Amino acid sequence: MALTLYVDTARWRAHHKHVQQQFPGLVPVCKGNGYGFGHGRLAEEATRLGSDILAVGTTYEAARIKDWFGGDLLVLTPYRRGEEPVPLPDRVIRSVSSIDGVYGLVGARVVIEVMSSMKRHGVSEQDLPQLHSAIENVRLEGFAIHLPLDRTDGSDAVEEVIGWMDRLRAARLPLHTMFVSHLKAEELARLQQQFPQTRFRARIGTRLWLGDHEATEYRGAVLDVTRIAKGERFGYRQQKAASDGFLVVVAGGTSHGVGLEAPKALHGVMPRAKGVARAGLATVNRNLSPFVWAGKQRWFAEPPHMQVSILFVPSDAPEPQVGEELVAHLRHTTTQFDRILDR
Repeated sequence: MALTLYVDTARWRAHHKHVQQQFPGLVPVCKGNGYGFGHGRLAEEATRLGSDILAVGTTYEAARIKDWFGGDLLVLTPYRRGEEPVPLPDRVIRSVSSIDGVYGLVGARVVIEVMSSMKRHGVSEQDLPQLHSAIENVRLEGFAIHLPLDRTDGSDAVEEVIGWMDRLRAARLPLHTMFVSHLKAEELARLQQQFPQTRFRARIGTRLWLGDHEATEYRGAVLDVTRIAKGERFGYRQQKAASDGFLVVVAGGTSHGVGLEAPKALHGVMPRAKGVARAGLATVNRNLSPFVWAGKQRWFAEPPHMQVSILFVPSDAPEPQVGEELVAHLRHTTTQFDRILDR
């Protein structure tokens, strides 16, 4: 009895191939919880795609994944002096976002991040004159630019990359490889056409692993079902049942990420109104669970436990049976499954 991630493997892999065809030379990203699939599984899939390089989030992730992936590993978190040293093979490439960082990695393979409109990490235009001497003692693998997802000011992502290409060229810095993020396929093609001497490599995680929503599905197994009458007390807090129905114990609790939700960027009136409504209901202990039964998302009977959740299913709905599975709408990047099954 488990929280299971089902994967329609043929469909999932067909999507990978489609993305790879759209983005020649793409760099698969495997970070965090491996987008819900785990590092080992994504390393295996990247190998299957024939990737020569895999991007990871941290040096600690690189240390784990190096045994599962035989190509280069690009660490996305920029190097900082004073960080804990992690033993890594020479095939690991470090990202750097400062002049000081470049000087701190003598002899290493590095990718230098430039400051984009994200305003997160990166060297500035003013830093470029100092890069000439700084890169003499490293093995420069290329430059990188991490772009925002939304452009509410109407600006053009391609123009932003072109701006940086012009600055790097004016500073007489090598432009053989440019790593980019969050570009559309046609935008990447425009850049490649304009700069045929540069190899553009798109770093892609979400679009690659999670781009086909129909290829994967979480399901939690029903562990117990107890009939309850209106007014009866139940659970850790001995609440009263609001009506006749069933208490359904289902696999999947806080240790799996059930009931935990990362903040989302909301756009538009309706999503904001729903957010306000959810917050209001939560103040009276009404929380909608991610589990679906008989076509509807069901309410938590009480806050989810560590490994299971207890749902309330009203008596006008069919009674779930032990061993049946309920579809769960869970966020891949915050979910830990008990098992993964290929269909």
